[in-house]
Amino acid sequence: MKTNKSFNELMQFQQDTEALISIAGRLGWDQETMMPPGSAVQRATEQAALVKIIHSRNTDPRIPEWIDEIRPQNEIEAANIRLIKKSYQKACKVPADLNGEIARTTSKAHSIWASARENEDVAEYLPILTEIISLKRQKAEALAETSTHYDALVDEYEPDMSTNDISVIFEALRPTLVGLRREILEKDKIPSVSGNFDHNIQLSLARELAATFGYNLNKGRIDLAVHPFSSGSGNDVRITTRTDQSDPFNCIYSTIHEVGHATYEQNINQHYVFTPLGRGVSLGVHESQSRIFENQIGRSRAFTRWLFHRMRDLFGNFGIEDPETFYKCVNRVDSGHIRTEADELQYNLHVMLRFDLEKSLISGDLNVSDVEGVWNERFEADFGYKVEKPSQGVLQDVHWAAGAFGYFPTYTLGNVYAGCLFQKIKEEISDLDFFLSKGNLSQVTAWLCENVQVHGSLFEPRATIEKATGAKVTVKPLLNYLEEKYREIYDLESRSFEVGKW
Repeated sequence: MKTNKSFNELMQFQQDTEALISIAGRLGWDQETMMPPGSAVQRATEQAALVKIIHSRNTDPRIPEWIDEIRPQNEIEAANIRLIKKSYQKACKVPADLNGEIARTTSKAHSIWASARENEDVAEYLPILTEIISLKRQKAEALAETSTHYDALVDEYEPDMSTNDISVIFEALRPTLVGLRREILEKDKIPSVSGNFDHNIQLSLARELAATFGYNLNKGRIDLAVHPFSSGSGNDVRITTRTDQSDPFNCIYSTIHEVGHATYEQNINQHYVFTPLGRGVSLGVHESQSRIFENQIGRSRAFTRWLFHRMRDLFGNFGIEDPETFYKCVNRVDSGHIRTEADELQYNLHVMLRFDLEKSLISGDLNVSDVEGVWNERFEADFGYKVEKPSQGVLQDVHWAAGAFGYFPTYTLGNVYAGCLFQKIKEEISDLDFFLSKGNLSQVTAWLCENVQVHGSLFEPRATIEKATGAKVTVKPLLNYLEEKYREIYDLESRSFEVGKW
């Protein structure tokens, strides 16, 4: 039949496109881990050329012809066609030269951002940031129809989620987060670990934890980066972490977080590799996997009991005498400037700050020259203390240098999705804590694989979570979890609370 022939031709064409996308991702991984510093300009040219080739394939005039002739036979074929069609329609709106220039500029920007961060020099960074924002505005204008320009950028990371949707979610979260944080900061501080934690031992523990959380190191690797990340899909998924000799949690929880991303990609149905279904459906769903690993599982009382003993074996005495105190130490709420090191309670407040600022940057309501001052003012208003240096503020994240405007809200969406998933996991795995206390995560990783990860992009983002949980996505499970956990840790009075309508 002609429809079968057209489908097969389209999918073979798409396979090559997906392979090129994978190669582009590998170049990005190399740039952040192993590329010589002096290679930045050449790499920018390489990336721009590759992006133009991918764009030309995504806008190939044969794509709509194939699609018109195809009658999908099942939900997998239908989902592939839906995603290819959407990609084609979006790609046709954005000029190839613009995509190439964005790739070239953001590739070049990475080394500039890293240098500015190291030198604590915002002025070094602002000119390239100005270029990136101008280019992203042009792209947003090309993509936007009835939606706002920022909506068009959000859709690249979280399909079918609008700026208004995100604002409603944040408004539902903020009162509880702020109120609970205020109560906790009035209490006595919980002790922290102390000592010198050997770099190599931390990396050895990171590899052990990665395997414990289900990461297949035969199809992946762990490297070092300033800003930890996960890269790749299918049978080549790589992660990075970082170490701090005075703070082992930096390495431990960065690793666990990135393994959540990596196992999602590794566990997608192998038949989907090099098709549009062969990657995570959205960054919000992706974050749900990394955040549930990092927080609900990795910071649980049961798992930290196992981790406490493992760290004592490796590092000796580090100032914490028993598993219960260690559990509280891992979950302590304290002052801090860095989003990636923030506790579960304050993390989303960091995201909300970035969400508001980048909306204003894209709309033009905030000038790039003013962004450092506005960031610092907002941070002090939200957290009650000042930003002392740029690496604690506007230079701490790589996202804007990478052109990833619209990305930050997905971190909080991931927390919301993780809350929903964890509520369901607790209902279905009655002996979860017993296994976690033994360092055995096989039950929870298998549940996430079967109910979320294996599907890749087969379903829409919220549908993926709702199919897994059998319920609508709301903020209530996350807020209930945070209230119960932190009121118990800090011995706060119980209270009923209104979590909002969402």
